[in-house]
Amino acid sequence: MSYPHLEERNGKKVLMVHDRPFIMLCGEAHNSNSSSVEYMEKVWDKAEALGMNSMVMPVTWELVEPEEGVFDFSGVQGLIEQARRRGKKIGFLWFGAWKNAQGYYAPEWVKTDLVRFKRAQVVKGKNFIRNEKFYGTPYTTFSYLCEETKAADAKAFAKLMAFIKEFDGEENTVITVQVENETGLMGAARENSDEADALFAGPVPQDFADYMKAHTEAMTEDVKAAVEAGAAAGSWTEVFGEVAEEIFSAYYVSSYVNAVAEAGKKIYPLPMTANCWLNKPGEQPGDYPTGGPLARVMEVWHYCAPCIDILCPDIYVPFFTKVCEDMTKLGNPLYIPECATHSYAASRQLYCIGKHHAICYSPFGFEEMGDPFTNTMMFLFGADTTDPALQTPQKVEEYCALNRMLDSMKELIAEKYGTNDLQGSCIEEGPAAFFDMGTFRINAIFESPISARKDGGCLVLKESEDTFYIIVHAAMLQYASNDPARQSLDVLALEEGQFVDGKWVRGRRFNGDEVAITSYMEPTLLKVKLFAYD
Repeated sequence: MSYPHLEERNGKKVLMVHDRPFIMLCGEAHNSNSSSVEYMEKVWDKAEALGMNSMVMPVTWELVEPEEGVFDFSGVQGLIEQARRRGKKIGFLWFGAWKNAQGYYAPEWVKTDLVRFKRAQVVKGKNFIRNEKFYGTPYTTFSYLCEETKAADAKAFAKLMAFIKEFDGEENTVITVQVENETGLMGAARENSDEADALFAGPVPQDFADYMKAHTEAMTEDVKAAVEAGAAAGSWTEVFGEVAEEIFSAYYVSSYVNAVAEAGKKIYPLPMTANCWLNKPGEQPGDYPTGGPLARVMEVWHYCAPCIDILCPDIYVPFFTKVCEDMTKLGNPLYIPECATHSYAASRQLYCIGKHHAICYSPFGFEEMGDPFTNTMMFLFGADTTDPALQTPQKVEEYCALNRMLDSMKELIAEKYGTNDLQGSCIEEGPAAFFDMGTFRINAIFESPISARKDGGCLVLKESEDTFYIIVHAAMLQYASNDPARQSLDVLALEEGQFVDGKWVRGRRFNGDEVAITSYMEPTLLKVKLFAYD
């Protein structure tokens, strides 16, 4: 039996489903929607209207284990059956002890037993605060040091994975699982209980200290400086200096998440992910969920959480491309479980798949795509209100068209992962992109005098030395020769078309004016053959 798994090709990891490459052209449902199978019918309708081939959605601890030791997977089964009827795949999100750095989705029997299931003390002696660093909102979360919580969380997760294996192991409807959601601590860089204080003052585990000292090459600048300047052994402050509290939190948070993942993976080893709420420029530890799988502590997570296959960013900031660059260090594949639904959603997908060879791209709350981005809660949980793209909704029909193009050629695209034969960009990288494809160069112009659109993107796939497939959206194309001895260039063939069952089916054959003026303001899939000569 072949389970969904990650396979390395050309140095990049590819998601394999039934031993064939699969790219998750996805959307994340609003958190509460998946609690009702009946309500989800219209959510699946929207996913279909957007051309999605998969969906990520929560499975919550409170619903699958309402009483300790009593499990109910009827809702999980209903969601899987819905996906099968729709011909879609699922990435489940385990909302266990953490969701948005809080304990929202733990069962009542866990929440009400504060002795057995300890809360994190942001302020010493207090299990609850109003977080002044976060709009004065009520804040309480479970302690990342509590063994009882970790054991109960891991047990429930293992039961979930056992059910998925039994019910879906042959079908492979469920293809990835996220362990917890936006882990970390808000309001302080680390817990401040007596237990946490004692651990923090005690010695750093030596094997971990040695690992960090030996893996500084790709560290974030301030983290690297502190790690390199610190002592080889000693307390957390002595070894890690100014970043000691954040690394302490990351060590224990990632160890907790790994224990949960390991319990499930022993039963059904699906690809497992962990997502993060991003830090923004100028923020200090405690202003964001500290200890979560951010790029700045990726080395900690790699050491402490080997059962997590991918660390994932939830992106609601205007510096989207920088986040993607940061999160793909150390060979980490790009898997975006959450991003905004606004006007850049489509072009960002082309960028993520074309440039970073992403495994998953998934706008959050996609049910509202096409509507103005007015979700107040999203501003509270990380969306940047200064982002001008928020003012323009994504056009549903354009997003659907691009999704269907990408889905129809996902196996061809995935075969090129890890090579320069697949490239992509979007306007957020600059007004133009230049794709060096060997003998030829293909240029995408996103800002041009003939269009006011500012949401362009382009993906180029090299089929052979002179033939290319191009998905272009809100951009102009130019072609050039890279051969200094053959600078003249002709377009021998230019076609629009589609892939049907993996084969190219030509639509219109372009020539004349359509070759001279290559401006594409709507999503277009092209096949072009070029000829260079003296």
